[in-house]
Amino acid sequence: MSTKFCDTFGIEHPVVLAPMAGVASDALVAAVSNAGGLGLTPLWHVSTDDLRTSVRNIKQLTDKPFGVNLNMDFPSLEHLDACLEEEVEVISLFWRPPGEFLARAKAGGAKVVYSAGDAADAKAAAELGADAICAQGWEAGGHVRGTVGSMALIPAVVDAVGDIPVVAAGGIADGRGLAAALSLGASAVWVGTRFLAAAEANVHPDYLSHLLAASENDTAHFDDLFDIGWPDAPHRALNNSTTKMWEESGRLPLGQRPGEGDVVASTSTGGEVLRYQSKSPSGDLTGNVEAISMWAGQGVSMVKEVQSASDIVLEIVNEADATLQRILCR
Repeated sequence: MSTKFCDTFGIEHPVVLAPMAGVASDALVAAVSNAGGLGLTPLWHVSTDDLRTSVRNIKQLTDKPFGVNLNMDFPSLEHLDACLEEEVEVISLFWRPPGEFLARAKAGGAKVVYSAGDAADAKAAAELGADAICAQGWEAGGHVRGTVGSMALIPAVVDAVGDIPVVAAGGIADGRGLAAALSLGASAVWVGTRFLAAAEANVHPDYLSHLLAASENDTAHFDDLFDIGWPDAPHRALNNSTTKMWEESGRLPLGQRPGEGDVVASTSTGGEVLRYQSKSPSGDLTGNVEAISMWAGQGVSMVKEVQSASDIVLEIVNEADATLQRILCR
């Protein structure tokens, strides 16, 4: 299944791995790319030395295109320059206006995907030279920039950016979602929650068990609940003991929330994880992992089993093809 996005980025299938900090391992990124999709690795939160190490490791695991995600709420030109020096082919920019980063990435020979939450942001990035726009709907898991659902957002962005390929994000976890996105004018899908159940993902077993058991009603959108380390960044996560405690308190504000300051888990290096911290429940954690921010989109009910990343990519593409054929034959 080839689309304009595939042609632009030199990939076989219109499936993009959402860059999920802490759980998108090098192996997962490479596996998605090896399967014909586009793997994206979030490296804005590590040192530039660790960024280089990760990029080089992924290159050992795949000779296919992959990209690095940088977060404009934590902008670092040193991170971008390290990516360009390591000849990263794709730069994904998220959250704030891309400004100098987009121009610098393009001048350095990289292709740029910009994530937008509304048509105006998408159009502005397209006019700056973005090679593709990710239209992130409100249904998405993790940090969510916009407030519009995917069904309304995708065609609005498609209309706003003209010939530039659009990647649909938010609540998409199977081939039916890919077929729907293509029907709305998108050229690829951006999938996160489904890949949390990939065999290559660095996901804590407790987190995984909650994902596999969740329904479409088990996530909630919060303006600023899991905000330690990344304030003022709306997000979607599974309801858990922390969200329940906060709801029962009457949604008290920062500084008055129940259990604020509690250490609920620790990392393998001894680092503390606090209640209300913005932290992916990665495999190296110990403690009360259930109380941490268990990011998930509304498509979580479609995550039913652990599979290889390759099987997930191919299943999405094959199901989309079958869905489109069924619709056309009616």
